[in-house]
Amino acid sequence: MKTRQMNHDWIATARTLSEALPYLQRYDGAIVVIKLGGHAMGSDEAMSNFARDVVLMRQVGVNPVIVHGGGPMINRLLDKLDIKSDFVDGKRVTDAATMEVVEMVLSGQVNKKLVHAINRQGGKAVGLSGKDAGLITCVPADPRLGLVGDPDTVDPSILHTLFRDDAIPVIAPLGAGRDGETFNINGDTAAGAIAAALKADRLLLLTDVDGVRDASGHVVTELSSTQIRDMTKSGVIAGGMIPKTETALAALAGGVRAAVIIDGRAPNAVLLELFTEHGAGSLIRAG
Repeated sequence: MKTRQMNHDWIATARTLSEALPYLQRYDGAIVVIKLGGHAMGSDEAMSNFARDVVLMRQVGVNPVIVHGGGPMINRLLDKLDIKSDFVDGKRVTDAATMEVVEMVLSGQVNKKLVHAINRQGGKAVGLSGKDAGLITCVPADPRLGLVGDPDTVDPSILHTLFRDDAIPVIAPLGAGRDGETFNINGDTAAGAIAAALKADRLLLLTDVDGVRDASGHVVTELSSTQIRDMTKSGVIAGGMIPKTETALAALAGGVRAAVIIDGRAPNAVLLELFTEHGAGSLIRAG
């Protein structure tokens, strides 16, 4: 039962809800692809909080698509099974034995845990991988890396079917090759390719940093693709931020309206980005 005592925090909450109205209207019917990884998958509480936000998005008319990673879980199981890995330029070679573990963890353990978390919050999540219904067809990313693939074609028709049924797709980043082999896909790359195929309104890349920083170390809240290229060329964008921004640029080139790099550790980061004026990360637009 609700208590009826008023305080300033509740008044501020009511004001925030009221100010969210134009953004709720703005995203009604929009497709938003979210790449989930890092801290947001690090605990049951974080996953539950993320699931609640996703269900709220669907409740107010947004069509969310979740693409998840699972690298740490894969590494733990490989170690437990004593499966040794080779590396090329710092990237794991995915042989047949490793691929069995990758598929087991991504399509099984991680995917179903996330589906269950969303369903517990009242959503209708459906778990699948890029192998299902011909969603992602891959080509080898680098023959030296074995069964690591890049999306060649993406057929999003199964996702539109799920949208019509008010379902929330939760996708493991795996794909099928032309000869039926299974490929492991970088989670960011898979999310960007799916967002482009859907011509999504937003691609949200949840990570463990609070956005793109300039040369002074300050987070830049909005950037153009030209600025991203210039900052990469000058070395301001470096290290692990480069693949994030490259994914964002590829998605924009494929027809996504904007991409946002967000700190997934922040509570309700996705809701803050979509439904408040100030947003929650670094928004990247074409131009």
